[in-house]
Amino acid sequence: MSGESATTAIHKGQVDLLDFIDWTSVECLNQSTTHSLPNAIKQGYREDEGLHLESDADEQLLLYIPFTQVIKLYSIAFKGPEDEGPKTVKLFSNKEHMGFSNVNDYPPSDTVVLSPEHLQGKPVLLKYVKFQNVRSLTIFIEDNQTGSEITKVQKIQLIGSTSKCIDVEYLQMFLKIGGKIVYFEMGNDNH
Repeated sequence: MSGESATTAIHKGQVDLLDFIDWTSVECLNQSTTHSLPNAIKQGYREDEGLHLESDADEQLLLYIPFTQVIKLYSIAFKGPEDEGPKTVKLFSNKEHMGFSNVNDYPPSDTVVLSPEHLQGKPVLLKYVKFQNVRSLTIFIEDNQTGSEITKVQKIQLIGSTSKCIDVEYLQMFLKIGGKIVYFEMGNDNH
């Protein structure tokens, strides 16, 4: 189980993955019609103290977030009230069509237990090896801090990198062939 905290909001080489979310396919089960997912995840909305995502029938929420390209997820940050903020959060990489009836049929890629400190927006490091080639992320908020019937989330921030970003900026290979060093840059076919 993860729970180790990141020391800074976004580490070098990492970005807020907001711009890589496929908004046409985002889903949230058990959300209140007046306090929906965009309040917690979209830029501008999630910074507004008066807006939040709220559960409807009980404390659980199930979010499906697809991406426009393959990403690598490094950490996740939440903001929410100390009493009704999320507590146990299960993350599933590349699991589509999950519902409340089958969410416990699959092992999560990672489980995070949020402390009140984390609900102030402090990022939680994830099992990075489990989130290397992510096309979609399912977030199951199982309960909240006090066991109340409503869970509220003011902000969700996904922190990581895109495969394209990593390939261009950080992956360079040197291959020694017959005493010569040949330089390869990812995405460049001209050797």
